[in-house]
Amino acid sequence: MIRRIRLTAGLVMLAYVTMHLLNHALGLVSIPAMGWTLTQIVFPIWSLRVMQVALYGSFFAHYALALWALWQRQTLRLRGSEYLQLVLGFSLPILVAAHVVGTRISDSFFGTQDLYYRWVLYRLFVAAPLNGYLQLAALVIAWAHAMIGLHFWLRIRPWYARWREYALVGAVVVPLLSVLGTIEAGRQIAALAADPAWRAAAFAEMIVPTPEIARSLEMITVTLMWFFALAVAAVLAARAARRIWRRRHGLIRISYPNGRFIDVVRGTSVLEASRLARIPHASICGGRGRCSTCRVRVRAAYPGLPPLGEDERRVLARIRATPNVRLACQLRPQIEVQVTPLLPPFAQAQDGLARVDVAHGSEREIAIMFVDIRGFTALSEGRLPYDVVFILNRYFSAMGRAVESAGGRVDKFLGDGIMALFGLEEDAASGCRAALAAARLMSERLIELNQSLRAELAEPLRIGIGLHAGPAIVGEMGYGNVSALTAIGDAVNTASRLEGLTKEYAAELVVSLEVIARAGLDLPAFRREEIEIRGRREKLAVAVFASAQELPGMTEEAPLGLASATISSA
Repeated sequence: MIRRIRLTAGLVMLAYVTMHLLNHALGLVSIPAMGWTLTQIVFPIWSLRVMQVALYGSFFAHYALALWALWQRQTLRLRGSEYLQLVLGFSLPILVAAHVVGTRISDSFFGTQDLYYRWVLYRLFVAAPLNGYLQLAALVIAWAHAMIGLHFWLRIRPWYARWREYALVGAVVVPLLSVLGTIEAGRQIAALAADPAWRAAAFAEMIVPTPEIARSLEMITVTLMWFFALAVAAVLAARAARRIWRRRHGLIRISYPNGRFIDVVRGTSVLEASRLARIPHASICGGRGRCSTCRVRVRAAYPGLPPLGEDERRVLARIRATPNVRLACQLRPQIEVQVTPLLPPFAQAQDGLARVDVAHGSEREIAIMFVDIRGFTALSEGRLPYDVVFILNRYFSAMGRAVESAGGRVDKFLGDGIMALFGLEEDAASGCRAALAAARLMSERLIELNQSLRAELAEPLRIGIGLHAGPAIVGEMGYGNVSALTAIGDAVNTASRLEGLTKEYAAELVVSLEVIARAGLDLPAFRREEIEIRGRREKLAVAVFASAQELPGMTEEAPLGLASATISSA
């Protein structure tokens, strides 16, 4: 609700500022055109009681809520654009105080009638030129502050990217024309005011401030300027005092992947903690709970976290987030917590529209591979632990690189075995082709590894590979720091069973025909077997290869033809 009020108030003031800037731009036409638009259009609209209430109410609401937002921030380590908007916003009331007092307050409370461009331009560009340039600066600052806020609000909209260039043109052209129109009108007034007779005639119909009223208006202006400056200073001082008090009453730790962490005072948002720790963290909307690009997965202490607010609940529902996913800008933990950002720091607005990825649990059609070293127990007997670890690490490195080169993902190392997943980020057919390519590549890399280790090994290493494809539940599983993306299900168990069959068939590769069919692989004759799988009524047809190098080479340019394999029984 607070954000909605701030946004609504800002839009009301933006409408007021836009009308005035366009009115100022008419100075490029003529001063009478500026005056006619002011007295016939702008002033009648904003003189209505309802519009005055809306305008003044919007200003005080927007300013008060801006102070509240400054108070709520646990850190002032912001991005450059956020710093700029903050500084411009709080400096604006100080700069426009004299103009507001000299026009609105003077007319409404002191009985003057000087709301004419002739008098205002004379006062700003002839009587006190410095004030004129300050008002031009205030004009640009007001517009820049509004445009930055508008950009933060709109850039999460899907259509905004298409219109951003046009919006930038408008954001530059409007204040430019306004400044040029004001300067041109001021130049004309300065030339006319050189004639005393013109001044007497031009101001005769007005009730301009007397010297006593002018002094009163100046005192009000100074008071308002000090009020706005001290309001910001008071909030900053209160923030410093709050931080000292909270640090004395305990800190909490927010931990990130790769062992990074930061100790912060309670109530600090995870996004603020990331900025304090200088950890890059995506946040397209600037931490306003709109874009979801700052989303994190909570890895510990989840039951003790603060409940979801309405804004956070709505955004997380839009991306179908699981319960352990939160928005970093809205999550203000009171206890120690571990988080993992789910989007890269360079994420764009459209990335925030994507639903939570596969790591958070989903059923997918994937290819699963199990690999194991044959006879490793006998191989390791009589060897020093150092030698065993050395050989295993060389083996894991060669096989892991083969899996990754083919587009797969190493799930885990199981003793001297490997589990790998294919098709996590693509369809099942692509995953099956990648798995078969990885099997062939692993067989080739094993020959190279045996050659490099021939001085260390009495016999070359041999492996067994099992491949199957089917539905599996994929997600990050585990507890605390011991958690990783993995898959479970019958398809996984079947792939493990096929790897075990390589011993029985004295083969390097046993692959289900399901994988071959999904891959669209055109094979020559191969050995075919049918096996029984626990929990399945029908037997599973598999292909047996003495060497995975019997598989044809596969490239992206020639990604496998349609399945027309010639199957021969053993």
